[in-house]
Amino acid sequence: GIKFFEPEIKGPSPEMVEYLGMQNLINAVKESVGLSEGKLLFGFKGNLCGKFVWGALDDVVMGGVSESAFQIQPTGSETGEATGLFKGTVSTSNNGGFTSIRTKNFTVPEDLSAYDGVELRVKGDGRRYKLIIRTSYEWDTIGYTASFDTTKGEWQSVRIPFSSLIPVFRARTATDAPPFDASNITALQLMFSKFEYDGKLNPTFAEGQFELPFSSIRAYINEPITPRFVHVSSAGVTRPERPGLDLSKQPPAVRMNKELGSILTYKLKGEDLIRESGVPYTIVRPCALTEEPAGADLIFEQGDNITGKISREEVARLCVAALASPSAVGKTFEVKSTVPFSEPFVIDPSNPPPEKDYEVYFKELKDGITGKEALEGTPALV
Repeated sequence: GIKFFEPEIKGPSPEMVEYLGMQNLINAVKESVGLSEGKLLFGFKGNLCGKFVWGALDDVVMGGVSESAFQIQPTGSETGEATGLFKGTVSTSNNGGFTSIRTKNFTVPEDLSAYDGVELRVKGDGRRYKLIIRTSYEWDTIGYTASFDTTKGEWQSVRIPFSSLIPVFRARTATDAPPFDASNITALQLMFSKFEYDGKLNPTFAEGQFELPFSSIRAYINEPITPRFVHVSSAGVTRPERPGLDLSKQPPAVRMNKELGSILTYKLKGEDLIRESGVPYTIVRPCALTEEPAGADLIFEQGDNITGKISREEVARLCVAALASPSAVGKTFEVKSTVPFSEPFVIDPSNPPPEKDYEVYFKELKDGITGKEALEGTPALV
């Protein structure tokens, strides 16, 4: 007396939703959530060496005789690859004493609001330099400035937090300047100067020639990095094509993957897009979702092998917890409750279960385990 129907997809296909939709979502949020490795602004990776046009801006604008230039050294980096070079000769003649190189105003402002600062990779000469970040297309206006010291003869990474930038106009702090706007960066400038701010002098200043090679400038996210993108996928995404798997013991979605428009296959493709995006992520693969309350004991696993059930409410809670956990970054895992399908889970309102510390579970997760190892014939990372 029971009538069975062939499985059918209503509305957009799994390819449209789980794969192309994920592609669109990542492209939409990538700029606003930030990348784990930061955003490369200047460097010799791909075609980025031509992104900025640098030009000299020296004390000749006020009668001085200092001069500087930007050059590309084809093999000047610490790895023997190309690097930028800020070099010149500085003089205090005619009341001068500074040199700088400044980028041409960006056609479209750089939005670095998802990041915490800028990191320069430089080969020091023992001098103190300045990085100036501009947020206006006007030429002679406030620059948000930070000084940084270098170690002679050593490559070093210099991190400049946006919170440390000082609004400066013509070597004097601008107390009435608006707050620094990291979403509207219009130009960058490197400077070597006799002057610090408000009449103070650079303690490392010396007249004569100088050189500052710099191989990259990138925006960075403070560590520890937490997930910026938490995705709820599904247990079973790697199983439809897994060799040697007994499908009769698998959930319906695995057994009928093709009939359901290859839904799990496209969910896995969507996961891969996240893992390849550079966005700090967590991928949660719940087993069968139920309307039961949260609170049951949980099992977290990796490798895509478990079956079972879990409360939707529980999944929502652990997703929120993952957003604040550095231990969850870059992890893919499956999760279920310890309660069997055959047993309903209920709670006593007068004696609710204690709140879970999901960090206990997150800390046990390992990088690089997705369940695809069984498809590719490669061992899981441990």
